[in-house]
Amino acid sequence: MKKTFQDFRDFITTGNLIAIAIGLLMGAEIGRIVASFTENLFTPIFAMIGGKPDFSEVLILEINDAQFRFGSFLTSIFNFLIVAAVAFLIVKASAKLFPPKDDPAGPTEIELLTEIRDSLKK
Repeated sequence: MKKTFQDFRDFITTGNLIAIAIGLLMGAEIGRIVASFTENLFTPIFAMIGGKPDFSEVLILEINDAQFRFGSFLTSIFNFLIVAAVAFLIVKASAKLFPPKDDPAGPTEIELLTEIRDSLKK
C-alpha cells in the first residue's frame, strides 16, 4: 500500500502532469478570451450587415412542430472559424517570438558508417 501511495505521489509531482494541467488552464482562459473577442468584437460586424449579431433566430425552418435551426448551426460554424483563425494566429506569433531550439547536430551518416566499420574491424 505504501508503494502505491509513493507511486501516486510520483505521478502527481512529475513535471509532465503539472505542465499538462497548466496547459489546460491556459487553454481554458484563452478560450474565454477568444469567445469574448468573437462575441464582443466580431459578431457586431454581422449585426451591421444582417441586423442581428447572430443567425440563430433568423434562419429557422419549421415543419409541423419540428424546428430546424440553420441559423444556430451557421453561427456555430462562424464561431469555430473565428476560434480556429485566432488559434492559428497565436501559434504563428508564438513560433516567431519563441523559435524552436535546434537540437545539436548528431554525427553525419559518413561518421556513423565509419564508426560502424571501425567497430567491426575490432
